[in-house]
Amino acid sequence: MDISASIIDQRLISVIDDIKQRVSEELRITDAGKLKSLAFVYLCVQSILDIDKDEAFDCLTEGGGDFGVDAIHISEEYDGEFTVSLFQAKYKNSLEGNFNFPEAGIRSLINAIQYLFNPAARIDHINERLLAKVEQARSLIRDGYIPQVRALACNNGAKWNASAQEAIERASFGDQVTWEHVNHERLVKILQATKPVRDTLQLSGKAIVEDMEFSRVLVGRISVAEISALIERHGERLLERNIRRYLGLQGNRINENIRHTLISDEKSYFYFYNNGITLICDSFSYNALQDSNYQVRVENLQIINGGQTCITIFRTLQEQDFINKDFQAYVLLRLYQLPPENEDLVQRITYATNSQNPVDLKDLRANDERQQRLEMDISQLGFNYRRKRSDASVTRPTDITSGVAAEAVLSVWRRKPHQAKFFSREHFGKLYESIFTEDLNGAQVIIAVQLYRIAENHRKRPQKDDPNFIRYASCFIAMQMGQRLLSEMNIEVKDISHKNFDAAQQLIAKNSENYFKAALQDIEQALRELYGKQDISWQQLAATFRRGDLISYLSSR
Repeated sequence: MDISASIIDQRLISVIDDIKQRVSEELRITDAGKLKSLAFVYLCVQSILDIDKDEAFDCLTEGGGDFGVDAIHISEEYDGEFTVSLFQAKYKNSLEGNFNFPEAGIRSLINAIQYLFNPAARIDHINERLLAKVEQARSLIRDGYIPQVRALACNNGAKWNASAQEAIERASFGDQVTWEHVNHERLVKILQATKPVRDTLQLSGKAIVEDMEFSRVLVGRISVAEISALIERHGERLLERNIRRYLGLQGNRINENIRHTLISDEKSYFYFYNNGITLICDSFSYNALQDSNYQVRVENLQIINGGQTCITIFRTLQEQDFINKDFQAYVLLRLYQLPPENEDLVQRITYATNSQNPVDLKDLRANDERQQRLEMDISQLGFNYRRKRSDASVTRPTDITSGVAAEAVLSVWRRKPHQAKFFSREHFGKLYESIFTEDLNGAQVIIAVQLYRIAENHRKRPQKDDPNFIRYASCFIAMQMGQRLLSEMNIEVKDISHKNFDAAQQLIAKNSENYFKAALQDIEQALRELYGKQDISWQQLAATFRRGDLISYLSSR
């Protein structure tokens, strides 16, 4: 028995408990075997993409007509590109952990990639959950964005065999598609990320060490081979404080450039081309009697900036052509020994070293004064505001995450539903000030989230007579529901407070379905004004709501 396979098998018991009800309601799956397989897909999606439970579940497409794709995730577009992650999972009850990912599974993924990302290709017998995602991707492609595809083959065994690899190579997708194997061993490494990392860093050449404000700083040079070995030993555990999981090589130009430099004749200049890596630790020590090539012992080491660089170095040096080569390339290293009790300082340093990148900054804003104030205000109204992802799992209706709050407020009160749904990476970046204004209070957040959740529940569990656009329009629907509520209360957004919170709650409980139906009618009318009587395809709908084409048509309603 493989111990890692056993750990994941045991983990699936709690995962099944978490998702069983939603699987029954939304996917109509009750068979125990299928449920366990689906739980494994869900665990892979959540772990690899590092997303919350609701978003991970929304990625699931398993069922009849899934085209060999068990889950799909579409990133926001950036710099003319977007990333699509396709998951296919094969789970066996055997805990030996030695069976190969089946060749047939690889071939079905190849087939899916060939058809799903061709906007002109007709696909029959596809389930609506997958269709909604595919047409969203196709609408982006028609608008000129280039898809970068991650094909993730997941199992509790070994990688695919040589025949499957030959099929991948024959497909000739080039650099636009990357293939990854995810199994029990990789998942266990991610789940172990909370264990502190103790290790020794072998530096090269001179280094500077200085004491500063109850902290210590070491600036030096480390070889890329040493970085690769460090990642091989500890993997995801080093990235617990890093804001992103690995973004991959293809579809990320910075990572592609890192790899290109390493494999080219310019690798000796890598130190000058790269911004370096920043690490933090509880303490470090070294032999100060020597003048160079220090061996630095570190306690509780974490990479807070440069995680993409480190993983790309590791992936590149692990390629067959480079495994036994002596790499004379180096990278700048900054090591900070920070007081363990000063979490706020860690947050500020992490923010400062990462905020120039297009990343999700929720965690970095968690200790912002506005977030803390909202937490207190919302708690006084009987709800729990989760401003940190490390907080307890969100399972109760009274729990509100900062991410959901941002999406709801931006949709309902700021009237920018397209930015709420399709620009989430900027909610805690460029859009932060417009969402979390100084006068935003707990009552406004809670009411926005409640209206948003009503619309989202309809999107996730559409009825047979619901229009197709409901798959893309939840933020628009929530916006219109908010206007109905304000009209009935005869107030403006700024007037919502704890004083009229109970009255608003009563109206939502009593009239939410009426608000929802009226919002549907608003959107149907807006679509008629925009498109006339012509039939509207799923691709057109996806593009319409992504671009916010209906905002001006809805502003008068």
